Amino acid sequence: MGNDITILIGGAAGYGIQTIGNLLSKACHNAGLFIFSVDDFESRVRGGHNFHVIRISNELLSGPSLKLDILVAIDEKTYLNHKDELAPNGIILCNDTGDDTKMSNTTSHIPFEQLARDAGGKIASNTVAAGVILAILGASFKDLEKLLQAQFEKKGKKILALNLMAGKSGYDIGKTIQFYRSFDFNKSNHSNVVMSGAKAAALGALASDCRFFPFYPMSPGTGVIVNASAFAEQFPLVIEQAEDEIAAINMAVGASFAGVRSMSVTSGGGFCLMTEGLGLAAMAEIPVVIINAQRPGPATGLATRTAQSDLLFTINASQDEFPRFVFAPGSPKDTYNAVKKAFHLSEKYQVPSIVLMDQFLIDSTRTEPDDLKIGSEHESFLLSDTKMYQDEPYLRYKISDSGVSPRCTPCSGPFLVRSTGNEHTPEGLTSEDPENRNMMVEKRFKKVKHMKKEMKMPSLLCTEASFFLTGWGSSKGSIIEACLTLREQGIDASWIIFEDIWPLDEYKLKKILRNKKLVIVEGNATCQLGSLIRQLTGIDYAFSILKYDGRPIYPEYIIEKVQQIMGH
Repeated sequence: MGNDITILIGGAAGYGIQTIGNLLSKACHNAGLFIFSVDDFESRVRGGHNFHVIRISNELLSGPSLKLDILVAIDEKTYLNHKDELAPNGIILCNDTGDDTKMSNTTSHIPFEQLARDAGGKIASNTVAAGVILAILGASFKDLEKLLQAQFEKKGKKILALNLMAGKSGYDIGKTIQFYRSFDFNKSNHSNVVMSGAKAAALGALASDCRFFPFYPMSPGTGVIVNASAFAEQFPLVIEQAEDEIAAINMAVGASFAGVRSMSVTSGGGFCLMTEGLGLAAMAEIPVVIINAQRPGPATGLATRTAQSDLLFTINASQDEFPRFVFAPGSPKDTYNAVKKAFHLSEKYQVPSIVLMDQFLIDSTRTEPDDLKIGSEHESFLLSDTKMYQDEPYLRYKISDSGVSPRCTPCSGPFLVRSTGNEHTPEGLTSEDPENRNMMVEKRFKKVKHMKKEMKMPSLLCTEASFFLTGWGSSKGSIIEACLTLREQGIDASWIIFEDIWPLDEYKLKKILRNKKLVIVEGNATCQLGSLIRQLTGIDYAFSILKYDGRPIYPEYIIEKVQQIMGH
C-alpha cells in the first residue's frame, strides 16, 4: 500500500481555488507522484461554495477519494460542510479571521488573506495556501519557486515578486505544522502525463485527422473545444461557434459529406436539439462523431454537475430506427482511444458515432502513462480511384452484403454524388416505393452484424465471485477501487465494466453474464444499464447502487452501499 493522501481546498468562487489545485498538481507531477483531482463548482462567477479535491500517491490512482487528510478552509462554509469528512490524524487549515470557535488539536489558523496583503495584494492568498500545503507535503521552496516563475513570469516582475513573497510566507508557516505523512519530492524521471478527459477527447479527435469542430457552447462539453483550439496554430483546424446546436450538427454533417472529418461536442440538452441532424446523418449514411458530455437534467438541470442519465436516450435518439455506435470511456486514456475508435468505425460503416462522457470525466484530471498512440484511425474509406465509374453508374446507396456502399466526395469523378434525408433509391433519388423502402431499411441494418464484431465485451476482474459491481463510463475507476478494497476486507466482489455500449452481441453478452449476481452502479435514478442488460439478455440485476445528486460516484460511496446491501 503506497503513501496516499487527499486534500480538499474550498472557498467561494473568485478565491482562485483551482489555481491552488493546479500548483499542487504540477509540483506533484514534477516529482513523479500520481494525482487524481476533481473540481466541484457552482454555476456562478462569484460566491457560493466551490472546492477542489486532489488525491496524491506514489502509486497509480484509478479514482478520487473523499477521506480527507488535509482540509483547507478558505471560508467558514468549507469548514462547516467538510469538517466531518476528516480522516483520523487529518488536519484542518482555516483562514484566520480572529474567530477561535474552531480551535482544536487538528486545526491551524492561518491568515491567508493578511499574508497576501503583506506581500502586496489580497489576490495572492491562493499562492499563500499553495505554499503552506507544499511545505506540509515535504516539497522544497525551490519546487514552488520554479512553478511560480513559470506561471507568473509573463505577467511582469511586479506580479511575480508578489506571488513569490506570498508563496514564501505560506511556505514558512507550513514548515511549522506537524503532519504524519510526507512525500519524496526529489525530481524523478518519468514519462507520465497529467490529463483531463476534455484534453484526451480533443487529442483523440486530432489523432483521427478531425479538422472541423462546429459547436455551440454548453458546459461541460465546451472544455473539449477549448483543448482542441489550443492546437489551432499547429494543425489545419476550423473551430466554428454556431448559432445553436442544430446548426452545429448540420455543419458537421455537411463537412463530412464533403470529405472532412468532423466532430461536434455538446451536453444532454444540446444533444436533444441535435437529434434531427443525427437522423439526417443516418439516412444519408454520412459519418459524424458527437460527444455528449452528460450533466443532470431535464432542461437546464445542474449546469456544472455530473450524471450518467443519457444512456438509453443516446442509444434511441432521433425518430425511427437506424444503426449507430455508442461508446462510454472510463478514463482520459480510454477517452483518447474511444474517440479514435468512434471516428474509425463511423467512417468504415457510414453511421453516426456517439461518445458518452460526463462532467466528472471531462473536468477531472489524473496521472496517466504516456502511451497514447496513433494507429489505423487514419485509414480512409473514401473511394480515391473513381475510374471504374466512368463507364458504369455510381450508386451512392448500392446494395451490398455488408450494407456499406461506395462513398465518394462531390466533384471526385465524372458523376453526381447525391445524398438526401428522404428515403431514396440506390442512385440517391427520392423514392416512396414500398419495396424500395424495405430494401433500404434492410440494407442499413445489414451493417449491424458486422458492427457488433467491432465492439469489445465488458471487462471482468474474474469470472467467479459472489457478486459483480457492474457499471459503465466514468464510474470505472471508482468501481475498480471499491472492488479491490472490498476484496481486501474479505468480501468476494468482482467487477463488470462496459465501455463499448452499442451495438453489442447479445448472445456473447448473455454468455458472460449468465449465473452472475449483478449489482449495477451508475449515476442515474432508473438503473438504465440494468434495463439495457435485461432488454438484451433477459438477465435481471439483483441490486442497484444509484447516485443522482449531481456529484461523482466515489469508491467510499460504493463500499458503504455494498455494506448496506449485505446487511439487508
